[in-house]
Amino acid sequence: MTLSASLAGAQPRHLAIDLVPETAIPAAGSTVTLAFDARPEKGWHGYWKNGGDAGVETRLTWTLPAGVRAGALRYPVPGRLIVAGLMNYVYEAPFATLVDVTIPAGLAAGTRLPVQVKADYLVCTEEICVPETQTLSTMLTVGDGAIDPATRARFDGWRRKLPRPLGSPATWAAAAGAFRLAVPFPAEAPIGAAYFYPLAAGAIDYAAPQAVTRDGDRIIVATRAAATPASGPIEGVLATGDGTGFAVTAAPGRVEPVAPETGGAWRAAAIAFAGALIGGLLLNIMPCVFPILSLKALSLAKAGGEERAARAEALAYTAGVVLVCLALGGALLALRAGGASVGWAFQLQDPRVIGVLLLLTAAIAFNLAGLFELPTPRFAGRSGAGGAFATGALAAFVATPCTGPFMGAALGAALVLPPVAAMLVFAGLGLGIALPFLLIGFVPALRRRLPKPGAWMVRLRHLLSVPMFLTALALAWVLGRQAGVNAMTIGLAAILLAGCGLWWTGQRQAGGRARAWWPAIPALALGLLAVLLVKPQAATASVATGIAGSEPFSEARLAALQREGRPVFAYFTADWCLTCKVNEKAAIETTATARAFADGKVAVLVGDWTDGDPVLGRFIEAHNRAGVPLYLWYPKGATQPRVLPQLLSTGMLTALPAS
Repeated sequence: MTLSASLAGAQPRHLAIDLVPETAIPAAGSTVTLAFDARPEKGWHGYWKNGGDAGVETRLTWTLPAGVRAGALRYPVPGRLIVAGLMNYVYEAPFATLVDVTIPAGLAAGTRLPVQVKADYLVCTEEICVPETQTLSTMLTVGDGAIDPATRARFDGWRRKLPRPLGSPATWAAAAGAFRLAVPFPAEAPIGAAYFYPLAAGAIDYAAPQAVTRDGDRIIVATRAAATPASGPIEGVLATGDGTGFAVTAAPGRVEPVAPETGGAWRAAAIAFAGALIGGLLLNIMPCVFPILSLKALSLAKAGGEERAARAEALAYTAGVVLVCLALGGALLALRAGGASVGWAFQLQDPRVIGVLLLLTAAIAFNLAGLFELPTPRFAGRSGAGGAFATGALAAFVATPCTGPFMGAALGAALVLPPVAAMLVFAGLGLGIALPFLLIGFVPALRRRLPKPGAWMVRLRHLLSVPMFLTALALAWVLGRQAGVNAMTIGLAAILLAGCGLWWTGQRQAGGRARAWWPAIPALALGLLAVLLVKPQAATASVATGIAGSEPFSEARLAALQREGRPVFAYFTADWCLTCKVNEKAAIETTATARAFADGKVAVLVGDWTDGDPVLGRFIEAHNRAGVPLYLWYPKGATQPRVLPQLLSTGMLTALPAS
């Protein structure tokens, strides 16, 4: 390549750049992200922070109002371009670099904050390079921090292309001209066409080929060392071949070479499938699933145990469960492929879905309580393949707010597996939920052990209505948390309206009246219409609850606490997550835990993911989890966390400050 000798200002610009704020009305004391939306002209390319053998880093010169501060420029994962034997780390397609700008606290609403930045950068073809300069500006006005949904989605897409933090430190070694890098990486997660991009010179020969092999829970990158190798820590990005990557910090150490492995993705899928199967099996003891399973099991006993019918119901129930799990998993993968930062149980972040679930669980609770009887197609507590399929579908849908101790890692692995392998994991979850009823249907000995039909079954139905009513009340509370008190009132009114219609239907059924269902139909329709009209309330700053002194989670606050040298317990929860609430009441929000954390000067950060905050979603995903709960322990002086189990105990938490 040759560097053009002309002045940058005299050159036509070959890299179009727009300065885009995520919100033009940031709140006082908040941080707003600015994007340099860059679009190279065809045949031209821009450069990463480390340009490789020939490129240079972009330089920014800011002109900011008093108190406003700009952070470091964050780059997406680059690509590679070899020209005349020289390796370049480049962007040949449109890309965006991001900067966080801090707004000072105490500014009055309406305060105008002009932001200006001069960008000096290099743009090249395969023949020539041209230094260019652009002065970009935008106007920020202090406001409520609202973000347009289209802009939020755009920034979410850009952030997904940034390297994610790696959970553990890496190790590098160089000897006899060879360089090896050992990167901790879960054996169950595929790596694809991996490549290591060093952030600075002195690590590797840029143009040398890289060989990537697996060694259990680590990846070994082997290549040629730089002519003058580094002596201290090396930073860089491990790209996974699909446009994403992980930020790596490696310390000098010993790295032994290993033989390459194959079939990692499918081995990972098999492990994740087993975890999802066990997690799904454990979901059957949850209060929203257990009554449905119990009634379907008892329906077989009531039907007399006919072999063919029992197997048909078991298969239909299993089909309903597995198909819903596959549908939810497929929708999750499709949304993530489109750039959305969503996780498992994503549908419960919409208050309208909560409202529909509220009506469904209330209707089942009324049925179990004896308020009315369900007609054909038969449903919970009645026989028939159609009813078994519908019951399985409902059981899978209402089980999504719950997670078990084996499900978090399994579903997290599903998000990084190839789509076909990921769908296998979601199928394993469904099979685990359906397994008890499947065994009852196919093993006559188990059916013979079921109690004989009798009047006790009516009493049991009434008892099983209690956890379903409690589930309905919990959903009404979640509806209120997501969409406000008015929405919770609408939800409760919808239950009351539906209950009146179902009670009237039950009275007509008892009297043998024709068309007994007509009172329930308009009542249910009006209740459904009411909850579908509910809208999420405007986003507000999360208020931490739990242990005294808890704070809302943010990566900036976490970094500040780590700089202070304080140990940090960070946990991520959602109002619709049953496991989260159990852990909070049984382990986190206890006197013993509060005393131990206070004595150890432990800071507690709470990430509330009830509304699906994409920023929290990305942080959760970076720790190989598909959703909540997630519990992280940062010991004093540590930069990387220890991921705690999804089922906590008070003893486990009180022991953390001393660990």
